[in-house]
Amino acid sequence: MTSPFDAPVPDPTPEDRDARPQYVLPLVVRLERTAPPGRTDALETSARAVLTLLSDRRVTEPDGEWTELVEAWEDARIRKVVRRARGGEWNRAGELPGITVAGREAEVRVFPPVPLDGWPKELAKLQVSGTELEESGPVDAAAPGVPVLWLNPEVEMSAGKTMAQTGHAAQLAWWRLDDAQRKEWAESGFALAVRTAGPEAWAELVASGLPLVQDAGFTEIAPGSSTVVADHPALRG
Repeated sequence: MTSPFDAPVPDPTPEDRDARPQYVLPLVVRLERTAPPGRTDALETSARAVLTLLSDRRVTEPDGEWTELVEAWEDARIRKVVRRARGGEWNRAGELPGITVAGREAEVRVFPPVPLDGWPKELAKLQVSGTELEESGPVDAAAPGVPVLWLNPEVEMSAGKTMAQTGHAAQLAWWRLDDAQRKEWAESGFALAVRTAGPEAWAELVASGLPLVQDAGFTEIAPGSSTVVADHPALRG
């Protein structure tokens, strides 16, 4: 029986990213009715899940199980979609190839990329909407020296949309790091924080040259909206 992840790898030669076969990185957050995770913890766990997949040997080795899929995904638009699951839905999603990453309260499972119109049925039926989350407690200042993913204070997004944005910001930072810096980050368990910048600080961050996420505008917000800046200490002069 063919696995839903056994998709053909597209020819990466076209110059136009939109002309290439499109893939998406699925992320599923566990959202039980009785104990939903705090919003910031979910955002941080989503970012760490993306980094965990990018650093996995199934991606980094030339003949890794997911290497060609990730390369095909990165050759086109870098799409991420966050869906929610509970109970049996979460258990069934956990039977598909992927990696589950736990935060203080949140659990996020990341899967290798799938064709944009070829989601496995266990994931396709999961809801995208309804990922509104509240904080479960006070959010303290980020610890000194920890990479921070700064949210734009003027852009409102659902928790699910924001989880995709923090995951993308972490990925942009990962691409800028050298091998030694990546190893150090991985050995820390991908320590990071997600915080909302003040208006003046946000303007400085956007002008800093640090990795900046600008959304394509497929859902919720306008195309080209700046959403997150990845402030990793190794990327500062």
